[in-house]
Amino acid sequence: MVSRFEHPAGTYKKIFETCEELAEPLPATVTGRIPSYLKGSLLRLGPGLFEVGDEPFYHLFDGQALMHKFDFKNGQVTYYRKFVRTDAYVRAITEKRVVITEFGTFAYPDPCKNIFSRFFSYFKGVEVTDNCLVNVYPVGEDFYAVTETNYVTKVNTDTLETMKKVDLCNYININGVTAHPHIERDGTVYNIGNCMGKGASLAYNIVRIPPTQKDKSDPIEKSKVVVQIPSAERFKPSYVHSFGMSENYFVFVETPVKINLLKFLSAWSIRGSNYMDCFESNESQGTLFHIATKEPGEYIDHKFKAAAIGMFHHINTYEDQGFIVVDLCGWKGFEFVYNYLWLANLRANWDEVKKAAMMAPQPEVRRYVIPLDVHKEEQGKNLVSLPYTTATATMHADGTIWLEPEVLFSGPRQAFEFPQINYEKFAGKNYTYAYGLGLNHFIPDRICKLNVKTKETWVWQEPDSYPSEPLFVQTPDGVDEDDGVLLTIIAAPGSQRPAYLLILNAKDLSEIARAEVECDIPVTFHGMYKP
Repeated sequence: MVSRFEHPAGTYKKIFETCEELAEPLPATVTGRIPSYLKGSLLRLGPGLFEVGDEPFYHLFDGQALMHKFDFKNGQVTYYRKFVRTDAYVRAITEKRVVITEFGTFAYPDPCKNIFSRFFSYFKGVEVTDNCLVNVYPVGEDFYAVTETNYVTKVNTDTLETMKKVDLCNYININGVTAHPHIERDGTVYNIGNCMGKGASLAYNIVRIPPTQKDKSDPIEKSKVVVQIPSAERFKPSYVHSFGMSENYFVFVETPVKINLLKFLSAWSIRGSNYMDCFESNESQGTLFHIATKEPGEYIDHKFKAAAIGMFHHINTYEDQGFIVVDLCGWKGFEFVYNYLWLANLRANWDEVKKAAMMAPQPEVRRYVIPLDVHKEEQGKNLVSLPYTTATATMHADGTIWLEPEVLFSGPRQAFEFPQINYEKFAGKNYTYAYGLGLNHFIPDRICKLNVKTKETWVWQEPDSYPSEPLFVQTPDGVDEDDGVLLTIIAAPGSQRPAYLLILNAKDLSEIARAEVECDIPVTFHGMYKP
């Protein structure tokens, strides 16, 4: 699953460049045959505007949200894209400057305003960005483009028109939620975010948004906090990007990457500060695994602890014989991986890209196993009795249970990231296959498949081709877990048609079809297939 290619030509730089939106859908040139059951749309989100006027955005997560759509109809494919009309985008375009501070880019006050109004704008508090460039998911019958703040943006997935901005703070006690909710078959949405708890102490709230309402009211208005998980540090929540959910449990992994709230609250009065400046690492904390039951939502007060890792994406979580199996994409150590995702790093020449990645935390796919039945007297022995894993859990004298993972995949500076599974059939269940985007020194250059039981791997790769997260779509009458296709967008900047939608057979990653378009497509993060 390791990349076979070097990228000295540096064509990957193209995926971090501004592109125009389209006035109307472009027809794609299809080679191979589009499976007849693909009749919907592939929706993707990512940054599309990397500077405003002469002001650049500095971080990978700062560019303005661009929504992409490939439509399938009668074996034909069209491609369409539009910028999401967030406040951040509309005001930037209107004023020709960065108006709202993004993840790694500070917005300076308007130079035209007088010194008094500028002075007050420093202390009025921050305008939190609504730049929803990370993912799109359904809530009831609606679709929302999202980032990690308290704002989500309702979009029309047929026309890609922006409908309205919704502030989740109006409905639930939350400072923001992740872009990686879990969605059950009936449409119930679960998500997690940090919040101020009782007595101004910090906690993480797991939120439930019910499915489509009979009376056609908005499910978001009926959002509820189902369980609260305590924070290890009073004023410093961990950065949270996703969480695990099995049939009966939630799993939250609290990493040593912290948001310093006092810094965060004062940052906006300091000239030039942004979100990235508020992160720090607690080198002594290690990683804490928290579990809670779903129905009713109750926190289980056991201390599960592991060595320090950074973590963004859970792969899958399931219960087996009194254990919770937690598979995730980890980064060893306590350093924040986002420190390596400045656009200047990613746009550097290949030798520089490699040099920077040598310093970064090392990626690894890991399996942790959490025992549900824990007794203090079983000190010193491995509590995990699942026959198929080498992961261990050991009771220490202070009542802490120390978790050691099984490594499912590891390649130096070669990440298996942006993981996907056959979510519809196997989310929260014992499963076999994970699909991922292969990062080679942080540059996405291959599609991978991993058998989590045997550790067997498959790879799709072509020179100077930069894929996106692969989404799994099941064959309607499919029997096997991997009966289906993977959909990914490939940027091939040197080619005559510089981008295409690629359809791979999920069994062996062989190509089934591609639909090429005559325009560049920049990097995208996450998305969904809408049947």
